[in-house]
Amino acid sequence: MRKILIVGAGHAGLHLAHGLLTHGYDVTVITGQSSLEIRTGRPSISQFTFPTALEYERKFDLDFWSALSPQIREQKLAVFREGDPVTAIKGRSHPGNGYSVAVDRRVKMADWLESFEDRGGKVVIHGVTVTDLDYFSRMFDLIIVAVGHGELGQLFDHDTSRFSGTRPRALAQAYVYDLWPPNPGESENIGWFGVTEEAGNIMLVPILTQEGPAHNLLLVDKKGGPMDAWPDRPGPEEQLRRMKDLMRKYAPEFFERSKDAVLVDGRSTIVEDLTPQVRNPVGRLPSGGLAIGMADVVVTMDPFVGQSWNNSTRCAQAYLEGIIEHGDKPFDQEFMVRIFDRFWEFGQDNQAWAEFASTMVEQSLPEHIMNMLAAAVQYEEVADRWIQGWDSPSDYKTWMFDPVAAQRYVTEVQARHGA
Repeated sequence: MRKILIVGAGHAGLHLAHGLLTHGYDVTVITGQSSLEIRTGRPSISQFTFPTALEYERKFDLDFWSALSPQIREQKLAVFREGDPVTAIKGRSHPGNGYSVAVDRRVKMADWLESFEDRGGKVVIHGVTVTDLDYFSRMFDLIIVAVGHGELGQLFDHDTSRFSGTRPRALAQAYVYDLWPPNPGESENIGWFGVTEEAGNIMLVPILTQEGPAHNLLLVDKKGGPMDAWPDRPGPEEQLRRMKDLMRKYAPEFFERSKDAVLVDGRSTIVEDLTPQVRNPVGRLPSGGLAIGMADVVVTMDPFVGQSWNNSTRCAQAYLEGIIEHGDKPFDQEFMVRIFDRFWEFGQDNQAWAEFASTMVEQSLPEHIMNMLAAAVQYEEVADRWIQGWDSPSDYKTWMFDPVAAQRYVTEVQARHGA
C-alpha cells in the first residue's frame, strides 16, 4: 500500500485525502490545528462550492451541509459608476435544479478532518518545517503540500510563464445578520456581486456559518485603492462601519440591503492582503527529495471571483486521478509536472476568467465583450450562460472571449428571439 503524506488540512488537501483513502491508499494528514482549533479559530476568505464541485464532493460523501445551507440558485452582477448601476445581469447558477453553496471554512474543514479520522485516516497535529519534510521524504512515497504560508510556501518558485497578472489585493470580510431582502417577494438566497468603476469589488452572498445561515460581505480592491481602508486593522464593529460607508458611496444598492446589518459574533471579520499568482508545482527538499504543491499553494486566485474552492476541488480531482493511474511507478518530477499540467488545463482558464472579472472596469473592454454584456442584460439565456460559466470557466473561451464566436452566439440568440 502506497503511503502518502498531505501537509495541511485545507479544502484541497482534505478533499484529496478522502479520495485517496476511498481508493485504498495509506494517507496521513499533518496539520498545525486540530479540528477544535479550526472550528473555534478565526474565519478565512469565504468561497463558493459550485454545482460541479458539489458533485465531486458527493462522490466521497463529503456534502454534509446542503440541507442546512442557503441554496444559491441565482447570481446577480452589477456594474456601478459614481454610485449608480449602469448595467446589471441576473442568471441561474445551474441549467437544471442544481445550486451553489457557501459554507464557513471553519465548519467545513473541521467536519472533513474529523470525518477523515473516523474513516481510518491518520491525522497528526503538529507544525511542519522544510527540515521535517526532508525527514518525511524517506518515510512516504509522495509528499503533497497543501498549505502555502511560511517557509513551506517558499519551496515553490513563482512561475510568471504561466500567469503574469499579479496584482496585490486588499480585502475585508464580515459575516452578518439582518439584511434587508433584495426586493419584495425576491429570494434572499441570491448571490450579489458588484463591480465599481471608481473603487473595488463587492460580494454579498448567503452562507452557512457556525451560528446558522447568514450573509458574507466581502470588499476587494487593489492595494492603495479606495476600498483599501484597513491599514490600522480596525476592530470588528469599526470595520463593519467602514464597509457600510464604502458601500454607501460606491454601491448604494448594497448599502441599502446592509445598512442595518450586525455581526454574527465577535469572530466574524477579517482583513487580509493577497496577491494572485502561479508557482512552480515541484519543490526540492535539501536532501534532494521532492514535494508537490497543490491548489492555493501553487495557484492563488483573486478572492472577488469566489473561485478558490472550485480551483482546489478540480486540483484535488486531477491529482487523485493522476495518482491512481500512475500505479506503482515512482512519484518522480516528471509525474509531478504531469499531474499539475492535468489540473492546469482547468486552472489556466479559471485564472484567465478571474483576471478578466476582477479587472473589468480597469480596462477598455473590446467591442465583442460590450456586445455580450448588452445581450446578457437583454436575454435571459445569455445571462444564464454567463453565470453558469462560474462553475466551469473553461466555457468562456468557447464563446465570450473569442470575438468571432461571441458575435456568432449573439446573432444566434437574437435570431431565436426574432430580433
